[in-house]
Amino acid sequence: MGYDDYGTGAAAFGVLYLLFVTFAIVVGYVLSGLFLMKIFDKAGVQGKWRAWVPFYNTMIFLKLGDLSPWLAFGALLGFIPFVGWIGSIGAAVMLVLAAWRIGLKLQKDSVWVILYIFLSLVWMGIAAFDKSRWNPNIAPASWAGNGFLADRTVWEGIPVQPSAAAPGYGAPQGYGAPQGYAPPVQPGYGQPTQPGYTPPAQPGYGQPVPPAQPGYTPPAQPGYGQPVPPAQPGYTPPATPSTGGPAAPPSGPGVPPVPPTAPPTPPVPPVNPSSPTPPPA
Repeated sequence: MGYDDYGTGAAAFGVLYLLFVTFAIVVGYVLSGLFLMKIFDKAGVQGKWRAWVPFYNTMIFLKLGDLSPWLAFGALLGFIPFVGWIGSIGAAVMLVLAAWRIGLKLQKDSVWVILYIFLSLVWMGIAAFDKSRWNPNIAPASWAGNGFLADRTVWEGIPVQPSAAAPGYGAPQGYGAPQGYAPPVQPGYGQPTQPGYTPPAQPGYGQPVPPAQPGYTPPAQPGYGQPVPPAQPGYTPPATPSTGGPAAPPSGPGVPPVPPTAPPTPPVPPVNPSSPTPPPA
């Protein structure tokens, strides 16, 4: 066996190794893109193309795992000599934490993250094609109050995760009920009214008032109106003065009666018919 034969065998081995690595990369890319597409679809991510864009799908994976998607740029530190291994380890830890949070939202126990550490493709395949459903309403992460690790981004087409917010901080902006939405009112239920309080009428609303008929006066409702005081015996209320002009002044004192000029004539006694002599005049 000569030197040329050794060189030819080494070159053939190198070509076969390169083909195997290329094939493994292509297969891994296709399988990971397919699995991520199914997981993103469960999470409500709009657009299946997002799972096929390298590096961008990693950012979405971190975002669904309640981590800041900008942490994916930490993997670029792996290309820096001497310190690149620190960035690579940090990026791997972030992916494990995101997989743990995504597994909880897919109704998986925490121990499932061990499968992701050793066989990430198998973990993604199970999470993608099993019958689990996405439930983002889980307990907030322990790093939810950390401004560096926690997710505070709002991207169009990617639902905001309520579990990314720390207790007392609320969900990031962009999450919540749309404007103009009000919860439906339960039938037979209304707000209790306070006694003695009448809400103000809205302008333009209310029952229409029918036109008044000429010559018709509606009857008064019993019990309404000002109360009439009882009349006092021997008392006559004063007359209301006329509004046409001032009242006339009272007249002077009355004229006294005139006394009689002659005394009254005494009465004539009755005549007895049996007496012959009339009484003297």
